[in-house]
Amino acid sequence: MPAAPLPVRDGLNPTRLRLPDSGPWPTAVAYLLARFPSDTARLLEKVAAGEVVDEAGAPITGATEFRPRSFLYLYRDPPVEARVPFEIDILYRDTDLLVVDKPHFLASTPRGAYVAESALVRLRRDLDLPELTPAHRLDRITAGVLIFTVRRQARRAYQSLFDERKVTKEYEALARHDPALRLPVTVRSRIIKERGVLQAREVPGTPNAESRIELIEAVDGIGRYRLLPHTGKTHQLRLHMSSLGVPILGDNFYPEFYDVAPDDYSTPLQLLARSIEFTDPQSGAQRRFTSRRRLDA
Repeated sequence: MPAAPLPVRDGLNPTRLRLPDSGPWPTAVAYLLARFPSDTARLLEKVAAGEVVDEAGAPITGATEFRPRSFLYLYRDPPVEARVPFEIDILYRDTDLLVVDKPHFLASTPRGAYVAESALVRLRRDLDLPELTPAHRLDRITAGVLIFTVRRQARRAYQSLFDERKVTKEYEALARHDPALRLPVTVRSRIIKERGVLQAREVPGTPNAESRIELIEAVDGIGRYRLLPHTGKTHQLRLHMSSLGVPILGDNFYPEFYDVAPDDYSTPLQLLARSIEFTDPQSGAQRRFTSRRRLDA
């Protein structure tokens, strides 16, 4: 994807809109107003201010023709968000990498109702790092080690490590202790996640997800588990723990979904990305980053 002709502003990338293959709109502005009728006033303000541009970075006007399959860029107004009341701890920083200890309840990247209240946008703003980009992601309700690239030039090398499974990840979880459960065990299953459906699910077929589950200790009926995912399917560890009969404490998705208010921080999911280890693609050095957080049920 080509670089956007607008810079990051206030921690946020511009929105990229692809115009349809065809349509009845005589101008680009007519298309925008038809697509976002509830934003008519703000869109017209943005066009008048020269804040809606084409691929070359040229501002569009009311006379700019509708060009099928072309792109427009603009800044959308972020939603009004309550601050997630937890801070991000920095574990490591150099010219290429920023490694943080993400708290529970903070999204990794802007999504849905969480835009400014995401680790990416907070860090871009607080550290003045407009090119900051995640090398991977953690679920909003999972805490632990999260790695970002600082410069555009370093982005591909580190993201490829995750894409090619050249990263060793270790998670920790708290769940009920079942003395009858024989551990360690490697769980293999086929997991699918359908668009628009909250839960992932295991289905018959060739396994595409693999996790090793180990017991670290058990105290008063609660087990502390080490989770070693070989693959990275959506909700894989949560689903595999649930399938063993020991769902992770605080998990409102598995085995059954129940609703939790967005501002209810009373029962965090007891899942922590404890460490990440890999061979650095730039220096060849062995890297290991470990969370300083501790799960406490």
